[in-house]
Amino acid sequence: MRSDAIVSDPSVMMGKPVVSGTRITVESILEKLAAGESKEQIVAEYPRLSEESILAALGFASKALRADVVYPVSAEAG
Repeated sequence: MRSDAIVSDPSVMMGKPVVSGTRITVESILEKLAAGESKEQIVAEYPRLSEESILAALGFASKALRADVVYPVSAEAG
């Protein structure tokens, strides 16, 4: 996974992490995967993405969640 695959620029999508060279946010990719879409479906919808960029988004999210931050989750969260 390329270290520059995910970038954050305050002038692009309000600084949310995006796949480099696109306006496709890591958040959007995660939401689609969580909804049950396959990598192939996501790439078909966003041809500028590749399987590698989807894996980079997952890797970025994994590293971000390693931070020493508590994320309260209620029983109603879904």
